[in-house]
Amino acid sequence: MANRVHDMGMDRAQGSRLLAKYDYGAENEVREWIQAVTGTSIPEGPDNVYRELKSGVVLCNLIAALYDGSSSLSPEAQAFRPKIKSSNMDIAFKQMENIEIYLKAASLYGVPITGIFPTVDLFENRNLGAVIAGLQSLGSEAQRHEFSGATCGPKPTVKNKRNFTMEQLKNGDSIIGLQSGTNKFASQKGMSMGAVRHVADIRADEMNQDGQGVITLQSGTNKFASQKGMSMGSVRHVADIRADDMNQEGQGEIGLQAGTNKFASQSGMSFGKGRGVSDIKISKVTDEQDMMY
Repeated sequence: MANRVHDMGMDRAQGSRLLAKYDYGAENEVREWIQAVTGTSIPEGPDNVYRELKSGVVLCNLIAALYDGSSSLSPEAQAFRPKIKSSNMDIAFKQMENIEIYLKAASLYGVPITGIFPTVDLFENRNLGAVIAGLQSLGSEAQRHEFSGATCGPKPTVKNKRNFTMEQLKNGDSIIGLQSGTNKFASQKGMSMGAVRHVADIRADEMNQDGQGVITLQSGTNKFASQKGMSMGSVRHVADIRADDMNQEGQGEIGLQAGTNKFASQSGMSFGKGRGVSDIKISKVTDEQDMMY
């Protein structure tokens, strides 16, 4: 594990996103709590927290102190207390065993599954934020078990069961919840947002009969200069000459655009010779047929 390559590509991007969500306020709270319970001082910063917690020794000392200072442990937790022992050997699998012992003890202590982080999240520093959140969950469970020392994390939730009589439940059938709306408070009834805009941008009561025959400028006008009679460019004829320049004498002439028969042509020319079906000359076939008859 010590020779694990550095994260690259998507793993590196994922690590950057997790580091951006790292809660430094929660880190300070956890560091002060660990120091108050175990006496171990952890420097500030994610790298220092990872370096101190990586071996799992501090975590085992923390959970052991919580077990000893809590009065309401389950029988399973009390049976597991003698197994909470850490190894100081600087070997990867021994350090991972220490983390596993802490996670098992925390689970028996009552930490929910959301507070149990994978071993590699701490040992390989993949998600230190999950480790801090798990320690806060451990602090909440310590408050639930009435730990005698310092506390950490939010206060634990307490079950608050309500018992309603049948008469109280029936009274609620005639009440409309606020999720469906209410008519008991101030409302916007009678309010209008702005005035109605007419097509002609004038008030309807100001319109009269005289204006019915007037065409507004929005519909165009015929009172000013227009482009009537204008033409864009001239008409181009087929022969590229003006129509009024044509006369009867030119009707019998074929323009060069249509071709000409006055100069040399390819009339009478042939390309190659005819190919017989049997690849032989037709004259030979005729001679052979005459000899047969």
